[in-house]
Amino acid sequence: MLTELSIRDVVLIEALDLGFGEGLGVLTGETGAGKSILLDALGLALGGRGDSGLVRHGAAQAVVTATFDAPTPDSPLALLFDENGLEIERGEPLIVRRIVKADGGSRGFVNDQPASAGLLREMAPHLVEIHGQHDERGLLNARGHRALLDIFGRTEPGATGKAYAAFRTAEAELAAARADIETAARDREWLEHTVAELTGLAPVAGEEETLADTRRSMQRAEKIADDLAAIDDFLEGKDGGMAKLRQAARVLERIAEDHVALGNALAAVDRAVIEASVAEESLRDARADMAYDPRALEDDEARLFELRAMARKHRVQPDDLAALADEMRARLERLDAGEGGIAVIEARVAAARKAYDTASDALTKRRLAAAKRLDVAVAGELAPLKLDAARFQTVVAPLGEEGWSVAGKDRVEFEISTNPGAPFAALTKIASGGELSRFILALKVALAEEGGASTMVFDEIDRGVGGAVASAIGERLARLAQSTQLLVVTHSPQVAARGAKHLLIAKSSDGTVTRTGVRALSEDERREEIARMLSGASITDEARAQAERLLERA
Repeated sequence: MLTELSIRDVVLIEALDLGFGEGLGVLTGETGAGKSILLDALGLALGGRGDSGLVRHGAAQAVVTATFDAPTPDSPLALLFDENGLEIERGEPLIVRRIVKADGGSRGFVNDQPASAGLLREMAPHLVEIHGQHDERGLLNARGHRALLDIFGRTEPGATGKAYAAFRTAEAELAAARADIETAARDREWLEHTVAELTGLAPVAGEEETLADTRRSMQRAEKIADDLAAIDDFLEGKDGGMAKLRQAARVLERIAEDHVALGNALAAVDRAVIEASVAEESLRDARADMAYDPRALEDDEARLFELRAMARKHRVQPDDLAALADEMRARLERLDAGEGGIAVIEARVAAARKAYDTASDALTKRRLAAAKRLDVAVAGELAPLKLDAARFQTVVAPLGEEGWSVAGKDRVEFEISTNPGAPFAALTKIASGGELSRFILALKVALAEEGGASTMVFDEIDRGVGGAVASAIGERLARLAQSTQLLVVTHSPQVAARGAKHLLIAKSSDGTVTRTGVRALSEDERREEIARMLSGASITDEARAQAERLLERA
């Protein structure tokens, strides 16, 4: 929902800050007061053409800022922001700003993050629908008619979507199988050689790491073998450290009683002998554990190099060789299976297509039934809006196979005939702006639950009508405003009286500079403005009384 609109230096508007609420808001003012400027400014914020002519004379730039309620995390807007790299904090209001320079060029921002005019235009349909005299968005865009009909008829194409996905998956599987067979048939000799080569190698996932660890261990053992031999020389043999320690112990045993220090020395040498024996035992254990067979090292290295060479040949990691072997064997098996395997997949495709046909045909029937109900609902809204001669129809027509999708096989378009005997045509072919706006209103009322943009703007929907028709328009606008925020530029007192908020657009001049301003009216001011709309420049007591009656009735 639009909550605020801030305008700076746009045409005749120098500075304007407006707040908006729920329900029906009406904008009135004398002809030429600048009501269209307000809509132009809103359109500019939503990605409209950034014409430098919009910049107020003498100003360097025009700035329009529109503030909306925070989008929900699962809304199309949130998805659009994710796709375009915009970060919008959850629960944070959405602030859209557009700047147009007097010397040309424009910039857009979404919550102070740069955004292109194209992105703003993509956002616009999710934020505001503007229905003016030449508008070709919203309900006038036939691309959205199918979704609107589905929502109106509660004919969500869920089952059809699942059937379509299964059908396309089966088709993709068939295409892949045929491509595999065609490719494999060309490369049979190479494929057979590769399978034999990989089968002979028999790679195992994780084998390369195990071989590399073993190789490192054996290479380390090889390097320290000389060190262990030197240690043996130091400790063992008649001239080794152990022999010398034992000799010293025997000599000390004979003289240890002659002096306390000699006894201590004997005890220390005994301990050294014991520790040296422990060292000898640890060295024996180490030699046993680190013993390697040079031939085993050669075998390990040969296997490791063979795996790595095969991996380089096929441009994969060594650990992926086993999976590659399985893939190659599967391709060869598919080739060997030949047309028999293709026939099985073709049968699956046929079954999946039949299921899609069944689901989409059922969806088409539901759409046709919903189309009839919608035609009746819209027809009931036309006569009160002075569109008695108009006829409406919802066209549900088959698409070519290239147009099939998760939404079924149907093309849906709203069409109208405005005169008796005239052929039906697309909504965009209707010439009269006021007539078009009223027709959109009728359609919007019939589609009141369609859940489009949260804010709608109607520009002079009541042009060229009055009396009972204007009252009917006002009543329908008020009804529609119960489910969506509605802003209406109007010349009709019957419509203005229905507003929950009334804004007056007026132009003023100090003799040198002309400005357009907007202000919210109090209840008394509303009565005066509606009386002016009823009687013209000279407001009579009768006009005030009639305005009061309109307000009371509304």
